[in-house]
Amino acid sequence: MRRLTRQRKAVLEVVREAKNHPDAAWIYQEVRKRIPRISLGTVYRNLEALVEEGHLIPITRAGEATRYDANTHPHLHLVCEGCGALVDLEVGLPDLLTPLRLAHPDLEVRSVEVTYRGLCPECRRSLRG
Repeated sequence: MRRLTRQRKAVLEVVREAKNHPDAAWIYQEVRKRIPRISLGTVYRNLEALVEEGHLIPITRAGEATRYDANTHPHLHLVCEGCGALVDLEVGLPDLLTPLRLAHPDLEVRSVEVTYRGLCPECRRSLRG
């Protein structure tokens, strides 16, 4: 495990405090409030290290910047079709890997991503008027 430097600690704290699964640009702006002279490259390097060490999970969606999740426990996400927010869903997860590996032993499947689409509570309320 790498040393938890002042910069790495600040990056991790910002992501843990965020409720919006932030991207690197947002994280950079927030970390600069704590460490004004930090560079964007330093933020990216620390995000990469925190992912490698298992402290953060990267969330990638086609056409969008990678976002980061500090909730490393198995969970699902809902993408809000109103505002684009990613909402953590804490529900029991089915085993989707075992049946696939049995049906396709020639493949090396490493992970599964399931994303729900719908509306977050705020967008639902705004639609109700």
